[in-house]
Amino acid sequence: MIEPVSPVNLLPFILTAVVIEITPGPNMTWLAVISALDGRRAGFAAVAGIALGLSVIGVASALGMAALIQSSPALYETLRWAGVAFLFYLAAEGWFSAGKPQQTQTGSYRGYFLRGLLTNLLNPKALLFYIAVLPSFVVPEQPVTRQTLTLTAAYVAVATIIHALIALMAARLEPMLNDPRRERLARRGLSALLALVAVWFALTTAL
Repeated sequence: MIEPVSPVNLLPFILTAVVIEITPGPNMTWLAVISALDGRRAGFAAVAGIALGLSVIGVASALGMAALIQSSPALYETLRWAGVAFLFYLAAEGWFSAGKPQQTQTGSYRGYFLRGLLTNLLNPKALLFYIAVLPSFVVPEQPVTRQTLTLTAAYVAVATIIHALIALMAARLEPMLNDPRRERLARRGLSALLALVAVWFALTTAL
């Protein structure tokens, strides 16, 4: 019988995940932007996409994909710059869409979900977590794949709870932004902030 991850390792891991997730980054900034401007349903759709993205990276890590990327600087750099470019794309889209009618129908929530998914599949911060942080909580004497999947599930759960709380808190600002002028200023200001996060992202994720 395969033993579960020891609580001695799991509890510190969860605490580490909480600290990492409350540190400002692309997910937090983007979630706050769309939740404040487009409402909590848009935020929750993005949260679901982010959770799936983190899960995919975690499973790929358990299957050895993280080690492959770690051994190939060119592949890592390609993913890193693709992620930076996507953040700049989101910032530019938010900037130039300011003042234009926004689609808030249920059908448009698929777009928020897909963007949340893509943002995390191209997120070097998430990849570095699975490469550098998670393995330190794995006990070599126990099945590595099982432990990696268990820790991944714990990390995704922590991240999803925190992201949902961010979406809820930011969505409280939506009624204040119903005025077209304030909405335009807020959208452009937050888009500029997202662009700055992209620059910070590029500088801090270099190997």
